[in-house]
Amino acid sequence: MNGKAEQQIILSWVAHGSSVLDLGCGDGELLEKLINEKHVHAQGIELSETAIHHCVAKGLSVFQQDIDTGLSEYANSTFDYVILNQTLQQVKKPDFALKEALRVGKKAIVGFPNFVHIQARFQIFWGGRVPVTKALPCEWFETPNLHFLGIADFKEYCRKNKIYIEDSAFIRRNGKVKFLPNLFAETALFLLSLH
Repeated sequence: MNGKAEQQIILSWVAHGSSVLDLGCGDGELLEKLINEKHVHAQGIELSETAIHHCVAKGLSVFQQDIDTGLSEYANSTFDYVILNQTLQQVKKPDFALKEALRVGKKAIVGFPNFVHIQARFQIFWGGRVPVTKALPCEWFETPNLHFLGIADFKEYCRKNKIYIEDSAFIRRNGKVKFLPNLFAETALFLLSLH
């Protein structure tokens, strides 16, 4: 994945000193950068015990929870930003998870692999097999991804659900894609709000 480029874009979107909830924070690498570089008040939610141990070893505030069950312990607009980077496509109920993120956060940052970029399309068309690419590195039987979406799919979802796209960025090989991102970008990032 294009982790470094994704992190730089997310860092540029998050305001200095804001409050952040990172859903599916993994080993806490992004949370740690946000705290160190943006001085945010950060909290993470993660399902993996191993990842949580890595976070705790770094001194991060992370709780074990399945985000598919919701965020009922948080009031509306508790956080300035809720981050779902490389998480939305892995949850069982992405619609519910995104609505909860936008409920507890004033803004949401969503990042996901673009399952319809050109390399994936070629592998399906010419090889007749589920693609394995840099952005989608796992074989079909070991992938954590449950939902497969492209940039156009996500934009249409936001339009239908009256979710405002404040900003977006599309990445391929650590560089931004400006032309036909649904075809050429490996990863998509969106900054969202409800107004």
